[in-house]
Amino acid sequence: MRIINFSETNTVLNQFVSEIRDKNIQQDRLRFRNNIGRIGSLMAYEISKTLDYKDKEVWSCLGKATCSVPADTVVLCTILRAGLPFHQGFLDIFDNAENAFVSAYRKYIDEKNFVVHTEYIASPSLDGKTLIIVDPMLATGKSLDLAVQAMLAKGHPKRIIVAAVIAARPAFKFLEEVLPKDTEVYCAAIDEELNEHSYIVPGLGDAGDLLYGEKA
Repeated sequence: MRIINFSETNTVLNQFVSEIRDKNIQQDRLRFRNNIGRIGSLMAYEISKTLDYKDKEVWSCLGKATCSVPADTVVLCTILRAGLPFHQGFLDIFDNAENAFVSAYRKYIDEKNFVVHTEYIASPSLDGKTLIIVDPMLATGKSLDLAVQAMLAKGHPKRIIVAAVIAARPAFKFLEEVLPKDTEVYCAAIDEELNEHSYIVPGLGDAGDLLYGEKA
């Protein structure tokens, strides 16, 4: 598994990460959603550099030009509900992408232990395509594993890319054991630990609640 951590480079993406972590700025829900989307767009742009390209001839009103355009068919997959603004940021760049959605959530057995359930899957065929799974918070990796397995039932992608805003280091050890070996993981930032409730520390809190309000 290949891991790319954008926080190790000088990029304006780091400014948006600092804002979504800030507990005072987090009170502005619109700004929080917009920043998640901006991070998605910037990460999509960076990932676009790694795709396969082909030449395409186009005609302007004055003549013919040869342009280099992506040759890959991209499928963007997100995990509901926290992934939606992140997904839209990617879709703003990969505007011709096909789309897939997975509903996955934690069902708590007690205060500290939970299992992950998936209830809804919608996806096109993945055969020969580039699958990009976007999920803002990569904590334990269990939801992502279920999402990947659900997607692989839809075909055999040429390439699997995972994109997260903030990932926890322990998730990588788990994912290395369960995901295809050539999976690539792109992160805006990596934190070192999880707390007793399996939330990323320092992380930013519950992304879904910050985006859309608390659940009943």
